[in-house]
Amino acid sequence: MELFAETWQYLFDADSWTGGGGLVARLLEQLLLTATALAAAMLLGLPLALWLGHLGRGGFLAVNISNVGRAIPTFALLALLVAADWPGSGDFGPYGRAGLATLIALVLFALPPLITNGYVAMREVPTDVKEAADGMGMSRRQRFRRVELPLALPVVASGVRLALVQVWATATIAALVAGPGLGRIITEGFARNDYAQGMAGAVVVALVALVLEVAAAALQRAVDPMSNAASHSSSPRGVGEMSEPSTTVEEAPTGS
Repeated sequence: MELFAETWQYLFDADSWTGGGGLVARLLEQLLLTATALAAAMLLGLPLALWLGHLGRGGFLAVNISNVGRAIPTFALLALLVAADWPGSGDFGPYGRAGLATLIALVLFALPPLITNGYVAMREVPTDVKEAADGMGMSRRQRFRRVELPLALPVVASGVRLALVQVWATATIAALVAGPGLGRIITEGFARNDYAQGMAGAVVVALVALVLEVAAAALQRAVDPMSNAASHSSSPRGVGEMSEPSTTVEEAPTGS
C-alpha cells in the first residue's frame, strides 16, 4: 500500500510533470514516436494491402509476411538495428538517440495488423455488390474508390486501432537504447530504486493507451457506413420532422 501511496504522490506532484525529463515532455516524445511510426506504416502497408485485396491476389504473401512480423520480437529487432552500421544509435532529430532505429522497429511492428486487416477487408466485400457496381458501368478504379473502399473501412480502421495501441505501448522500448519517451521515466525510476517513479510512468502509459483505444473505437464507428445508417434509421423524429398523413379522414375515398 505504501508503494501505491508514493506513486499517487508522484503523479500529483507538479515537479514530476515539468522540465525536460518530466512526464509531459516524455509523454509528448512518445506520442511523436507513435504517430510517426503509425503514419509511416499506414503509408507503406495499407495501399499495397488494399490493392492486393482488390485484385484478389497476393493473399498468401500478405498473410505470411504479417505472421513473420509478429514472430520477430521488437526489442530483438531494435537491438540489431542499433548494433548495425546503419541506422545505428545516432541521434535522429526530435526522436533522440537511436531514433531512426526505434522508428524502423516500430513501423515493422505496426505493419502486420495493417496489412492483414487491409487485405481481408477488401476480400470480404460481397461479390454481389461488386457485380452490381460492374453492372452500373463502373471501372475497376471507380469500383475500388466508391464501393469497395467505403465498405472495407471499418475493418481497415480496426487494424489501425490495433496498431495504434500496440505501437504506443511498445514505444517504451526506446528507453532501453537511451531513446525518448515514457520508458525513460520507468527505467530511470527502477534503476534508482525509485519504484514510485517507475510505477507512475507505467500508469501514465496505461491511461494514455485507454484514451487512444476509446478515441480509435469512436473513429472506427464513425467510418462504419452500416453503423451510421442504423443510427440514422433508428433515431426518433422530432415534432417538426413528423410526416403528415397523405390523406385525411374527410378526404378518404368512399366505396361505391
